Amino acid sequence: MTPAQFMRRHWQKKPLLIRQAIPGFQALLSRQELFGLAGRDGVESRLIEQLGGGEWRLRHGPFARTALPPLKRAGWTLLVQGVDLHVDPVHALMQGFRFVPDARLDDLMISWASEGGGVGPHFDSYDVFLLQASGRRRWRIGRQRDLSLQDGVPLKILQHFEAEEEWVLEPGDMLYLPPRWAHDGVAEGGECMTYSVGFRAPQRGGLAGELAQRLADEHEDEALYRDPQQAATDQPAAVPAGLLAFAREGLQRLLADDTALGCALGEVLTEPKPNVWFDEPSDAWAAGAVRLDRRTRMLYDERHIFINGEAFRAGGRDARLMRALADQRRLEAAAVRRASPEAQALLADWFDAGWLHADTEAHD
Repeated sequence: MTPAQFMRRHWQKKPLLIRQAIPGFQALLSRQELFGLAGRDGVESRLIEQLGGGEWRLRHGPFARTALPPLKRAGWTLLVQGVDLHVDPVHALMQGFRFVPDARLDDLMISWASEGGGVGPHFDSYDVFLLQASGRRRWRIGRQRDLSLQDGVPLKILQHFEAEEEWVLEPGDMLYLPPRWAHDGVAEGGECMTYSVGFRAPQRGGLAGELAQRLADEHEDEALYRDPQQAATDQPAAVPAGLLAFAREGLQRLLADDTALGCALGEVLTEPKPNVWFDEPSDAWAAGAVRLDRRTRMLYDERHIFINGEAFRAGGRDARLMRALADQRRLEAAAVRRASPEAQALLADWFDAGWLHADTEAHD
């Protein structure tokens, strides 16, 4: 199946089980390396334990190795979020999913579970690919009608889960699930590791709020509300109709500029996550092959380039160069050297900020 066929037949429509999606796949991190990552500051991790009697316990990291349960204890799971931000091979694996727009691609989470471990039957509000990395996991899925959740549980576990299909996934197998498909995955036959590639699905109200705030910060409109015709009132607590109209006009002015709205959207979509920071380079900038840092988010529209929450106007040959960098996440040395002095200066600034690096593996 080609990416085009997958998007047409399955994306946001129906699940797909792909046996040996990556033949011979082996986990990119060992158990010890994953546990070490969960112990680092700036890495989001969670520990989920089944305590019996329908009880669950949730704790947030970082976790020292001694804070984790014994390996032989059944029914516990360690979730490590955003592993692609910290491990180059995992970031490289994520590139295989870029047949979906980068604006939707979020992160790769790794779930390690002891025998019988899982997070309970639940549903997600986003698309996800579940790639089995080691061990085996039994997945049960269903089109859940009743989305009510269990009370008194620190996880969003469905109260009445009804499975329609189930499979056991081996290393290299992958399951795609659209939003709101209920699923329950349990480690079977010993410990297992699953990679979850998740896609962002912005909530409309939340996105609108972010855009309105960003537009308001940039919008220069110091017009003051005036009401010279206001009559004396015996209802002082009533909101004047003129003030409501004034507020409505202010919002309409914010949204009237499509260029500003598109610019704000690109900035919001490329804003780094709160726990992301970039390392300054140890070498000086030299015009040559470059690659984006694995933590860099870069998008573009017809007029702008967006990178890590900032927007830049671009046109002509420089725009084509920057779009190629965003799409390919690297540029050959010859392309960089053909760039205008202004574009090279911008690349140098991004290099100094740690947003991109010299690509020593590229051919000159």
